[in-house]
Parts: sequence; structure tokens; C-alpha cells
Amino acid sequence: MKVLFLSVIFVSVCVGCNNKASESKKSSEKTQTLTVEQANRLLKLPMKCIQTEFPNKPSQALQSAEDIGTPKQLHPAFYGCFDWHSSVHGHWVLVKLLNDFPNLQNRDSAILKLQKQITKENIQQEISYFNRKQEKSFERTYGWAWLLKLAQEIKKSNIPEIKALDANLEPLTQLIVQRYIEFLPKLQYPMRYGTHTNSAFGMSFAYDFAKFTNNTSLKNLITTQAKRLYLKDAACGMNWEPSGSDFLSPCLEEINLMRRVLSEKEFLEWCHIFMPQLEFKNYDLEVGIVSDRTDGHLVHLDGLNFSRAWILYGISKQYPERYNHLRTIADKHLLYSLPSIVDGNYEGEHWLASFALYALSEQ
Repeated sequence: MKVLFLSVIFVSVCVGCNNKASESKKSSEKTQTLTVEQANRLLKLPMKCIQTEFPNKPSQALQSAEDIGTPKQLHPAFYGCFDWHSSVHGHWVLVKLLNDFPNLQNRDSAILKLQKQITKENIQQEISYFNRKQEKSFERTYGWAWLLKLAQEIKKSNIPEIKALDANLEPLTQLIVQRYIEFLPKLQYPMRYGTHTNSAFGMSFAYDFAKFTNNTSLKNLITTQAKRLYLKDAACGMNWEPSGSDFLSPCLEEINLMRRVLSEKEFLEWCHIFMPQLEFKNYDLEVGIVSDRTDGHLVHLDGLNFSRAWILYGISKQYPERYNHLRTIADKHLLYSLPSIVDGNYEGEHWLASFALYALSEQ
């Protein structure tokens, strides 16, 4: 297996993080800037899988035999990378790297793949599937969240070929926005799982989209519903995490949402009640240990390490005076799982590049 040489650079940075005298100086600095060489390496993973139809894990509710179809027939835009949501955030990786690195080796090929997948006709077929009577909850809310993250990255692009994809994707984007608006008021209780249906994760990405697009209705709705669902929470049981196949942290995902929707005073008071141990300068959090990366569920824990890292980076950036020390824990999680980004093990490569890139972008 080929190990990303990112990890070597990160080790040297993390050693420097142990220097207490420079801790405050580094509070606003990134641990490491992603280089074009590393970006080229990450790009290869979604390039390989977004048009790979099989193996595939469809998440389909059938009302009759007529509903059955191949992944490409059912989802002509997002059929690759093993499942629908992984295909969506694989497309996000392509757009994100193209936006950030104008000199990628496979730039033109990546743009062509995006143009082939995100066509007006393909997106209309995706909408038809979402509008099936039995698919009201399809990809709720994990896939919804990544679709809005993809839409946001396309909207911010300065590349004409990518910018043009926004009009094609927009009908599905608006359908997802409407699904959020309809669903969140009905959610009586939060979903605190460490996997796809975690409601805090889905609301966080949707909030970012609403803020970026000035969608006041969606932004205010998420703020209201987040407070309703989470504001009274206290003493989150971090010692119970992780479960055996988590790729999200229930406690940290909740913090990640609340730091968005609460004012500084509100958040610091809430977080002190919810997870006071985060404030301790000697606080530590062990990484999620992966025992078998050929197991599609056990390898989820690499995703957990990346998602924990991006949240801890986000908290430390937003409130460095109280939480700057969390960067060291984030670095440790990132370092543990970066070597698992490999070219050859489909269980991880069809989706982990997305999580690694997002963690890197949140430093």
C-alpha cells in the first residue's frame, strides 16, 4: 500500500506543537498547508470511483419489481463510489481540489468527469428517484448534507466549467433544502448516532450552506431546531465513545453544531455544562483504533478520527483562548489515519479521501 507522505510532514509539525512557549503563537496557524503534490494524490481516489458502478450498496425501498434498477439507471449522476452519499462527497473532493489548486495534474480530466455526471438530465433523474413515494427519507440527512456541501463548493467556484454545473444541480439542491425545512420541525428527538443519521452532523453542513447562500429561512430554522433539540443537554458521555463502527462522534458533532448557532457567550456557557473536560489543558482523547481496514465497517473508525479532527480544529480556531490545546489532539487523530488513505483498498478509498480533505481544510 502506498502511504500518503503527508504524515511525515505532520509528525514534524506535531513535535513542534509540544513547545508550550509557542502554543499561543500557533493558535491561528494551520498545522500544515496541503501541497499540490498531496492534492494530486487525493484527487486520484474519487477520480477512480465516481464512475465505478460496482461493487455497490443501494439503499432502496421497493414497492414493486418495477422499482428495481442498476445503480447507474437509478442514479445516473451519483452511482459510483459504492453508495450514493459517498459518490456525492467524492464529487465534492474533485470540486474542492479544483477550486483550491489550479495546477492539478488531472485537472482537465476531473472537470470532464464532473461535466459528464452533473448534467441537467442526470439531475432530473435523481429528482425523480427522490420523489418516489417510498423514498421520502432517502439519504436523510447524511447524503442531504453532503449534497448541500457539494452545491456550496460549486457555487463558490471561479472555474467557468464548474460554475456552469450549478444550474444543473440547483433543482436537486432546492429539493434537499425543502426536505430539511419539512423534516426538522417533525424531529421530536435528536438522533445521536455515530453514523449516517446523526442529526447534528446533517444540520451543521446545512447551516453552512444556508449561511453561504444567505438562505435566512433555512438558517433560522436550523438555529431554532438546534436549540430545541440540544440546548438542555449536559455532561455528554464521551467515555462511551466510540462505538465499534462510528465515523462521527455524537458528543463532538453536537458541539460542532452549537458553536455555529449560539453566540460566543451562549456557546461557552453551554459547552462548559455539556463537556467541561474540553477546557482542561491536559485533556486527552484516544484515537479510534482500526483493527482491520479491509472490513467496511471497522474502517469507519478512520473516518471518526478525521471527523473528530475537523471539529477540534474548528473549536480551537473559533475560541483559541479557551480551546487552543485541542489542536494537539486533532493532530494526533489526523496523523493516525492519514496513512490509511491508500490506492488499493476499496473499503476505505471510496470515501476516506473526503473526510481527510475536509479535516485538512478545517485546520
